[in-house]
Amino acid sequence: MGAVHRLATPDDATGLFEIRRKAILELAPQGMPAGEAKAWATKLTLAGMAQKLREFEIWVAELDGVAAGWAAIRGDTLEGLYTAPEFAGRGVGTALLEMLERRMRGSGVDAVRAEASSNARAFYLRRGYLMSGPQTPKGAWPIAKQLR
Repeated sequence: MGAVHRLATPDDATGLFEIRRKAILELAPQGMPAGEAKAWATKLTLAGMAQKLREFEIWVAELDGVAAGWAAIRGDTLEGLYTAPEFAGRGVGTALLEMLERRMRGSGVDAVRAEASSNARAFYLRRGYLMSGPQTPKGAWPIAKQLR
C-alpha cells in the first residue's frame, strides 16, 4: 500500500520537527560531514517548525497511520522534503515530490525551484532537476525543474 498524503496541521509540529531532526542526523552524514549535519539539524527549533506550519503548505506522508515524511512548498519553491530514517528508500520522498509537483503544475507553476543539501542533490538530479547555480555560501545547491 502506498502512502496517504494529507495537509499538515498545527498538531503535527512536534512529529514533523522530529522527522526533520532525525533525517538530518541519521541520513545526511552519508553525503556531508557529520558536524555539518549536526549544525544543520539544530538550526530549526520546535517554535520554528510551528512557524513553518503557518507560512508554508506542508504535506505529510503517512504509512499505516504513521508519519513517514513531509514536504513544504510556497509558490514555485520546494521549501523542504524529509523522510523519517526508518522509511528511507521506500519511495516516500519520491511520492511526496511527485504529488507536490502535480499540485504546483495544477496551480500554474512552470518550474520548481529549490535548494538541495549535499546529501539530497543526487536524489533531485535523478528526478529531473538540474543545477541552476553554484553552491551557496550556506552550502546549499540551487536546483530547478521544468514542469511544463
